[in-house]
Amino acid sequence: MSKTDFLHLMPLLILTFAVLLIMLVIAAWRNHKLIYVITAVTLVAAFLSLFELRGAVAHTIEPLLVIDGFAVFYMGLILASALLISMLSYAYFEQQKEQKEEYYILLLLATLGACVLVISKHFASLFLGLEVLSVALYALVSYLRVRERSDEAGIKYLILAAFSSAFLLFGMALVYFSTGTMTFEGIAASMAAFAELPLLLLAGFGLMIIGIGFKLSVVPFHMWTPDVYEGAPAPVTAFVATASKGGVLGLLIRFFMEVDGFRYPTLMLLFTIVAIASMFAGNLLALMQQNVKRILAYSSISHLGYLLVAFLAGNQMGVEAVTFYLVAYFITSVGAFGTVALLSGEARDAEQLDDYRGLLWRRPWTATVFTAMLLSLAGIPLTAGFVGKFYVLAAGVSTQQWLLVVTLVLNSVIGLYYYIKIIAVMFQQPDTAREAVALPRPSVFVASMGTLVLLAGLLLLIGVYPTALVQLIQEMLYTAPAVVAR
Repeated sequence: MSKTDFLHLMPLLILTFAVLLIMLVIAAWRNHKLIYVITAVTLVAAFLSLFELRGAVAHTIEPLLVIDGFAVFYMGLILASALLISMLSYAYFEQQKEQKEEYYILLLLATLGACVLVISKHFASLFLGLEVLSVALYALVSYLRVRERSDEAGIKYLILAAFSSAFLLFGMALVYFSTGTMTFEGIAASMAAFAELPLLLLAGFGLMIIGIGFKLSVVPFHMWTPDVYEGAPAPVTAFVATASKGGVLGLLIRFFMEVDGFRYPTLMLLFTIVAIASMFAGNLLALMQQNVKRILAYSSISHLGYLLVAFLAGNQMGVEAVTFYLVAYFITSVGAFGTVALLSGEARDAEQLDDYRGLLWRRPWTATVFTAMLLSLAGIPLTAGFVGKFYVLAAGVSTQQWLLVVTLVLNSVIGLYYYIKIIAVMFQQPDTAREAVALPRPSVFVASMGTLVLLAGLLLLIGVYPTALVQLIQEMLYTAPAVVAR
């Protein structure tokens, strides 16, 4: 490897070095604040190292990795999300009796795996990144061992993730058998020689979609989502909903753009069915929930359905729409689960609707931030979620995907109900007989509340002035792989 290779891999090297450093520090001295500071500095340093790569031409590290504008933007998004989640995690775990330090090792490893996914151009690096991400998430989901549902969620995620990895690996084997190569460009060259996809190759793609679909929690691979979201610690749920899915979605976009998968009607029909089913199932199931974490879990399923509308456009505008929507979704999801984490106690998370009854009168600033996040998820104007949804609709209209567009609009209306239901509960008069939730220590409260206020500010800024973010996305995607024009 050359000096240039190491420069382009600097974000990953920083994360790896930090994991080793934290392990050594824990062996010598357990201190939650110290480990958190090392984690935060690491994520900031990895994020800043991306500025050296901004505007550079695509750099390939044969045969596994490619670092281009697309990869730099998605790595930046994942690292920024991980930093915000680590800030919320510090406040959350200060209230827990569980040993806290190993949590940050797992968080950095999961972030490393997600970053590897978005720079992969080979099945080997794809699988390596996915497994580093998944194995870290197994432990993160069940980290609070004293909680019964946390262990249950971890076991469910472990078993189902193992099955999904088996499907993915078998699908890769069939694709390799059909094309004779495991690089994305090699698969693209082989597919270009086929007038129609051979049955074995089509079966391979189908099995890979099952594995990827599980990680994205789209229908019909969504069964694990509500249970894992409910059982996992609130900051871990935020990571699963954002950085984990963002890394997998970035990989999916790169692979399909590289192999020109959008010109095969069978694959497009499959994704169309998955998108429609995800939108309807996610929203309709969310209507029946009384648990805030489960509502947000089913909501995330529907949002992945919305993202697939722009993904299926298969052109430059579609990729831009997916990327913009992801930014908006990351901000709102981290903010929503951050509110849950802020209100949670040692015994359990604040996940029941009753926990939010009268919140506006008990904690007006927290209720205001949570309301802004929910309105953005609902796609209300002047929020980032509205602009993102409009961008997705525009991408769908540009390629005349009328069925998907109508389904998206209809489901956006359905989704309003359960978001407004949570807001209405917060606006009710508080129950005087109900015990007030004790505030955490001032330093911890300021750290977590400061993070939420920052997220709310970004939410409104992007909603009112999205031009800067759109221009940044367009600038970064110019160095991405050629995008298919339809």
